[in-house]
Amino acid sequence: MTGGDDQERLRELIERVTDALGLAAARVEVTEDDEALTGVVHADDLGLFIGRHGQTIDAVQHLAQRILAAGEPGRRVVVDAEGYRARRAAALTGQADDAAAEALRNGRPVALDAMVASERKVVHEHLRERGDVETWSEGDEPDRHLVIAPAKGF
Repeated sequence: MTGGDDQERLRELIERVTDALGLAAARVEVTEDDEALTGVVHADDLGLFIGRHGQTIDAVQHLAQRILAAGEPGRRVVVDAEGYRARRAAALTGQADDAAAEALRNGRPVALDAMVASERKVVHEHLRERGDVETWSEGDEPDRHLVIAPAKGF
Protein backbone atom coordinates (compact mmCIF):
# COMPACT_ATOMS: atom_id res chain seq x y z
CA MET A 1 0.00 0.00 0.00
CA THR A 2 1.32 3.46 -0.83
CA GLY A 3 1.90 6.16 1.73
CA GLY A 4 -0.91 8.27 0.25
CA ASP A 5 -3.41 5.46 0.79
CA ASP A 6 -2.27 5.06 4.40
CA GLN A 7 -2.47 8.81 4.94
CA GLU A 8 -6.06 8.81 3.70
CA ARG A 9 -6.94 5.77 5.82
CA LEU A 10 -5.53 7.47 8.93
CA ARG A 11 -7.42 10.68 8.13
CA GLU A 12 -10.68 8.73 7.70
CA LEU A 13 -10.18 6.81 10.95
CA ILE A 14 -9.52 9.96 12.97
CA GLU A 15 -12.41 11.82 11.32
CA ARG A 16 -14.79 8.97 12.15
CA VAL A 17 -13.72 9.16 15.80
CA THR A 18 -13.99 12.95 16.00
CA ASP A 19 -17.42 12.84 14.34
CA ALA A 20 -18.58 10.14 16.77
CA LEU A 21 -17.42 12.34 19.65
CA GLY A 22 -19.38 15.29 18.29
CA LEU A 23 -16.29 17.23 17.26
CA ALA A 24 -17.60 18.14 13.80
CA ALA A 25 -15.46 21.30 13.62
CA ALA A 26 -12.24 19.30 14.08
CA ARG A 27 -9.73 19.38 11.25
CA VAL A 28 -7.32 16.48 10.69
CA GLU A 29 -3.83 16.98 9.25
CA VAL A 30 -1.85 13.89 8.20
CA THR A 31 1.87 13.84 7.40
CA GLU A 32 4.43 11.13 6.84
CA ASP A 33 8.19 11.11 7.13
CA ASP A 34 10.92 8.53 7.66
CA GLU A 35 10.01 8.15 11.33
CA ALA A 36 6.21 8.03 11.44
CA LEU A 37 2.82 8.44 9.89
CA THR A 38 1.26 11.22 11.98
CA GLY A 39 -2.32 12.43 12.28
CA VAL A 40 -2.95 15.66 14.18
CA VAL A 41 -6.39 16.87 15.21
CA HIS A 42 -6.99 20.62 15.31
CA ALA A 43 -9.99 22.10 17.14
CA ASP A 44 -10.84 24.42 20.02
CA ASP A 45 -11.73 21.89 22.71
CA LEU A 46 -10.14 18.47 22.35
CA GLY A 47 -10.50 17.30 25.94
CA LEU A 48 -12.99 14.61 24.93
CA PHE A 49 -10.69 13.36 22.14
CA ILE A 50 -7.68 13.29 24.48
CA GLY A 51 -9.62 11.71 27.33
CA ARG A 52 -8.74 11.28 30.97
CA HIS A 53 -4.97 10.91 31.29
CA GLY A 54 -4.80 10.58 27.48
CA GLN A 55 -6.71 7.30 27.43
CA THR A 56 -8.86 8.12 24.40
CA ILE A 57 -6.08 9.50 22.22
CA ASP A 58 -3.88 6.54 23.19
CA ALA A 59 -6.68 4.12 22.23
CA VAL A 60 -7.14 5.83 18.84
CA GLN A 61 -3.38 5.70 18.27
CA HIS A 62 -3.29 2.00 19.22
CA LEU A 63 -6.09 1.22 16.75
CA ALA A 64 -4.38 3.22 14.02
CA GLN A 65 -1.09 1.46 14.73
CA ARG A 66 -2.76 -1.96 14.53
CA ILE A 67 -4.63 -1.13 11.32
CA LEU A 68 -1.96 0.79 9.41
CA ALA A 69 1.23 -0.91 10.52
CA ALA A 70 0.01 -4.50 10.38
CA GLY A 71 2.72 -6.65 8.88
CA GLU A 72 5.24 -3.79 8.97
CA PRO A 73 7.31 -4.14 12.15
CA GLY A 74 8.91 -0.90 13.18
CA ARG A 75 6.43 1.32 11.37
CA ARG A 76 5.18 3.97 13.77
CA VAL A 77 1.78 5.67 13.70
CA VAL A 78 1.22 8.73 15.90
CA VAL A 79 -2.07 10.44 16.72
CA ASP A 80 -1.81 13.89 18.32
CA ALA A 81 -4.18 16.71 19.26
CA GLU A 82 -2.96 20.31 19.10
CA GLY A 83 0.48 19.44 20.52
CA TYR A 84 -0.80 17.25 23.37
CA ARG A 85 2.03 14.72 22.94
CA ALA A 86 4.74 17.40 23.27
CA ARG A 87 3.03 18.98 26.31
CA ARG A 88 2.67 15.56 27.95
CA ALA A 89 6.34 14.70 27.26
CA ALA A 90 7.40 18.01 28.83
CA ALA A 91 5.29 17.29 31.92
CA LEU A 92 6.72 13.76 32.18
CA THR A 93 10.32 14.91 31.88
CA GLY A 94 9.67 17.54 34.56
CA GLN A 95 8.25 14.87 36.87
CA ALA A 96 11.20 12.63 36.08
CA ASP A 97 13.70 15.37 36.94
CA ASP A 98 11.91 16.07 40.22
CA ALA A 99 11.82 12.36 41.12
CA ALA A 100 15.49 11.94 40.19
CA ALA A 101 16.43 14.88 42.43
CA GLU A 102 14.39 13.36 45.28
CA ALA A 103 15.98 9.93 44.78
CA LEU A 104 19.47 11.45 44.91
CA ARG A 105 18.64 13.70 47.87
CA ASN A 106 17.18 10.83 49.93
CA GLY A 107 19.39 8.05 48.61
CA ARG A 108 16.48 5.74 47.84
CA PRO A 109 14.20 4.78 44.91
CA VAL A 110 11.20 6.91 43.99
CA ALA A 111 8.19 5.36 42.24
CA LEU A 112 6.18 7.42 39.77
CA ASP A 113 2.46 6.96 39.17
CA ALA A 114 1.34 4.26 36.74
CA MET A 115 1.68 5.20 33.09
CA VAL A 116 1.40 3.57 29.69
CA ALA A 117 4.43 2.06 27.98
CA SER A 118 4.97 5.01 25.63
CA GLU A 119 5.12 7.42 28.57
CA ARG A 120 7.47 5.18 30.54
CA LYS A 121 9.72 5.11 27.46
CA VAL A 122 9.83 8.94 27.41
CA VAL A 123 11.03 8.96 31.04
CA HIS A 124 13.53 6.11 30.57
CA GLU A 125 15.07 7.84 27.54
CA HIS A 126 15.12 11.25 29.23
CA LEU A 127 16.98 9.97 32.30
CA ARG A 128 19.26 7.46 30.55
CA GLU A 129 21.93 10.03 29.71
CA ARG A 130 22.21 11.48 33.22
CA GLY A 131 24.34 8.69 34.62
CA ASP A 132 23.51 9.51 38.24
CA VAL A 133 20.19 7.62 38.30
CA GLU A 134 18.86 4.37 36.94
CA THR A 135 15.30 3.49 35.97
CA TRP A 136 13.21 0.37 35.66
CA SER A 137 9.54 -0.55 35.37
CA GLU A 138 7.63 -2.58 37.93
CA GLY A 139 4.14 -4.03 38.19
CA ASP A 140 1.60 -5.27 35.70
CA GLU A 141 -0.54 -3.28 33.26
CA PRO A 142 -2.51 -1.14 33.82
CA ASP A 143 -0.67 -0.38 37.07
CA ARG A 144 2.85 -0.68 35.66
CA HIS A 145 4.98 2.19 36.90
CA LEU A 146 8.50 3.48 36.66
CA VAL A 147 11.05 3.57 39.48
CA ILE A 148 13.95 6.02 39.61
CA ALA A 149 16.88 5.28 41.92
CA PRO A 150 20.37 6.63 42.51
CA ALA A 151 22.88 4.83 40.29
CA LYS A 152 25.39 2.67 42.09
CA GLY A 153 28.18 4.89 43.30
CA PHE A 154 25.98 7.98 43.80
